[in-house]
Amino acid sequence: MGRPVSLYFHVPFCKSRCPYCDFYSTTALDRREDYAAALARSVAAAPLGEAYPPTVYFGGGTPYLLGEKLLEVLEAADRRFPLPAGCEITLEANPGDLEGETLRALRRGGFNRLSLGLQAGDSQGLAALGRRHTLEESARGVALARETGFQNLSVDIMLATPGQDVQKAVALADYAAGLGPEHISAYLLKIEPGTPFHRDGVAGRCPDPDQAADIYLAVRRRLMELGYVHYEISNFAKPGFESRHNLVYWRMGEYLGCGPSAASCAGGRRFRLPGDLGPFLAAVDPWSLAIDEGEAGGLLEYVMLSLRLAEGLDTARLAGHGGDAAALLRRAAPLEKAGYLTVTEGRVALTGRGFLLSNSIIGALLGK
Repeated sequence: MGRPVSLYFHVPFCKSRCPYCDFYSTTALDRREDYAAALARSVAAAPLGEAYPPTVYFGGGTPYLLGEKLLEVLEAADRRFPLPAGCEITLEANPGDLEGETLRALRRGGFNRLSLGLQAGDSQGLAALGRRHTLEESARGVALARETGFQNLSVDIMLATPGQDVQKAVALADYAAGLGPEHISAYLLKIEPGTPFHRDGVAGRCPDPDQAADIYLAVRRRLMELGYVHYEISNFAKPGFESRHNLVYWRMGEYLGCGPSAASCAGGRRFRLPGDLGPFLAAVDPWSLAIDEGEAGGLLEYVMLSLRLAEGLDTARLAGHGGDAAALLRRAAPLEKAGYLTVTEGRVALTGRGFLLSNSIIGALLGK
């Protein structure tokens, strides 16, 4: 059976590009069939020995746009790495694209977790983010997911967006939770260089950092009141429905990323494929394109990833990553007193306020 190595498939196709998104994407929808075949080739040629995937994730882009071709990719993965019973298989989708027949086929074919990009809970909010679906389509998408057998549903919402305040953000949290998903991802909007939002100066219409902090803490508090566990900086789940795939990333497990711009961590190395559709489609061996990004498992990586999680870091593991537990605990003491973190039985974990300052806190803990 081999060792556990999760699989990620990047599907870059979108009907239109959202103005805040800096992920690699393309609107060349006529290449979808060729792309599905290329993904199947890439997983068949995966540069790993014997392994099995505890989780599989199709992200994007809008991977749902591959339709039932997704099943061909999943079948290729199963031939190369037999999918174990209970494998979590996630598909991202835009609510406005969903069709019952396609969803049923995907559910029968093995997909068992659906992630819907709602982002906003009112028409004004959707328009401000350049989203092409409607509120009615959001509700219809959730209903279709349930009707077609998806019992593990995640929705994405965005915080600190143009014109949003605490009241509107809490109303958004209530809206998302009211749809009944098992998992909610609540991301603070970040204006990335090179995006239309950056070019158009949208940051000036967004809440300032103090207002964004108030929004984040209010939404965190509200979702926890509604029974969601805050298990990672931006993620909330009903007990037992945490994203197992993303936990692989944050707990420094191994994973293989297929497709342009996809990152991998396997065999003690980090590497990625270039964000360029053409070479990926043309390559006989897509892994010949891989760019090595160095050794995995360093101290900064361990601290940074562990502190994304509510469970925090285990000081007993620091030495294995080149760290000094005693020194870190000394540096943690004033931060604990200030309310930014907790230290309990050898574990250091950030509080809600600490999550907002995580980069600065990580630097302080490491003596930077």
